[in-house]
Amino acid sequence: MIIFEYGEKEINYLKKKDKRLAEAIDRIGRIEREVMPDLFTSLIRSIVAQQISSKAASTVWNRIMERFGEVTPERLAKVSIEEIQQCGISTRKAGYIKGITEAVISRELNLEELFELPDDEVCKRLSSLNGIGVWTAEMLMIFSMQRPNIVSWGDLAIRRGMMMLYHHKELTKERFEKYRKRYSPYGSVASLYLWAISAEK
Repeated sequence: MIIFEYGEKEINYLKKKDKRLAEAIDRIGRIEREVMPDLFTSLIRSIVAQQISSKAASTVWNRIMERFGEVTPERLAKVSIEEIQQCGISTRKAGYIKGITEAVISRELNLEELFELPDDEVCKRLSSLNGIGVWTAEMLMIFSMQRPNIVSWGDLAIRRGMMMLYHHKELTKERFEKYRKRYSPYGSVASLYLWAISAEK
């Protein structure tokens, strides 16, 4: 299992910047979150997982792996929308998967090039694909590309974690941005802790 990499440098920086976050980091300890370095596989998996439970997503993903073997652009280019659909997903999602596959094969979307681009440009390119919104693009940037500074406004659990950490009844975009800037350039590590906080009772 490959996990999101961070160390003392990021932890010490965040603890120095934010006393409340420092207390949460000490309480929670090290967080190990799995990452999927292959961006194409991650893109397809994120489509599969949309709007269904993680258990259902796991079942569908396993069917796709069993049926097609490796999830590569070359492999998926050879299968029909109907074949993808037979793994237990909607026609719309199967269409998104084919669309992304075709964009990669035709080089309309150059995945290697994304690794050289700044966060906002990566987000723009990924979210221009049918089936990939800004939130999904941001999750791909954390859990596939391991970008260090992503804190997603579109993620309800991150916002809930912030509200719990700082005892806010509501969270404006301006206040969110203030915290996001405070965590920079290690926002992704802060996000890991905000998710953990939001899961606490």
